[in-house]
Amino acid sequence: MESDRCERGGRALKKAFTVKEIAARAGVSVGTVSHVLNNPGKVRDERRLRVEEVIRSLGYQPSQLARGLRKKTTDLLGVIIPDITNPFFPSVVRGAEDVAFREGFRLILCNADNDPIKEQIYFKDLRAFQPAGIIVIPSVESMLQQEIADSHLPVVIVDRRPKWWAGDTVVADNEEGGFRVGEHLVRMGHRVLAAIGGPMQISSSHDRIQGFRRALVASGIRLKREYLRAAPFSAEAGCVAALELLQLAPRPTAIFAGSDLLASGALAAARRLKLRCPEDVSIVGFDDLDFASLSEPSLTTVFQPGYQMGATACSLLLTRVRGGEEPPEHTVLATELRERNSVRALAPSGEVRRRRATLVAVES
Repeated sequence: MESDRCERGGRALKKAFTVKEIAARAGVSVGTVSHVLNNPGKVRDERRLRVEEVIRSLGYQPSQLARGLRKKTTDLLGVIIPDITNPFFPSVVRGAEDVAFREGFRLILCNADNDPIKEQIYFKDLRAFQPAGIIVIPSVESMLQQEIADSHLPVVIVDRRPKWWAGDTVVADNEEGGFRVGEHLVRMGHRVLAAIGGPMQISSSHDRIQGFRRALVASGIRLKREYLRAAPFSAEAGCVAALELLQLAPRPTAIFAGSDLLASGALAAARRLKLRCPEDVSIVGFDDLDFASLSEPSLTTVFQPGYQMGATACSLLLTRVRGGEEPPEHTVLATELRERNSVRALAPSGEVRRRRATLVAVES
């Protein structure tokens, strides 16, 4: 029997209505009201419309949690992200939310603050809501392996590939993106290069630097250890790392920053040292956040499809929720180098001159 209770909308919550009361007002059985709420296709149109009219007049809203206790699941999906202040992660959430809403599901969002303990607590809290499944972008030191295994819930991990995870993942092609950056900087004549990666425990950070190194090696250039820094994904950390790199001798002519936030910090460091970008140092980011095209100079960066990553992850999760038992999928989405004005050509070959002329024409 349906036992949900709900309150009339509005500020003054005066009365909670039961399904039994709704049935009495509509002149139908409690079972009919339950079918209207949970499986309206089983109810004749005339009765269904009468029940729906009573529900609307009373402002009735069934309890999602009560439904979950009966069905062992709800139409809720959990999402855990590591840092809500990083503009990349909300774009992933937006993609997931759009798919979820279209398919009749709702999201509960948790921000772990890159704290593995907080992340574990949130995962346990989400389980109490009986979600249909959970999307996770793990924190740097994530310890969710056992929590996920114990939950028996469908889980999709996005943006990162923890060594302990063998399930569904959706990531960008980070290594290819890093490779395109290195290839571009070499083609533009740069030979003394530096890089600021994110935390190297994160697969996306590691892969970006790995691709960057691979491009340099292909051109006979070695990324020296002292020209590489690892830092949290923040503008402040990028500034600190770039200040160190820009005071090395010889000074790097170009810096690859493993995120746009790190790149914005590198731009700030250059200004602090009275260096001009790109005249004195070229800077490339990764993400293509909204501010990248609006910064001064506009930032050359690698676009990674955050929205599509979230949408793809949610679609995959719902496939699992609905019983899909195919082997785990590892989905890799393409990245794209977007050239703007933060990179200078040091040795303008004919190809470089043509590319610069095209870029100026497009931006003007």
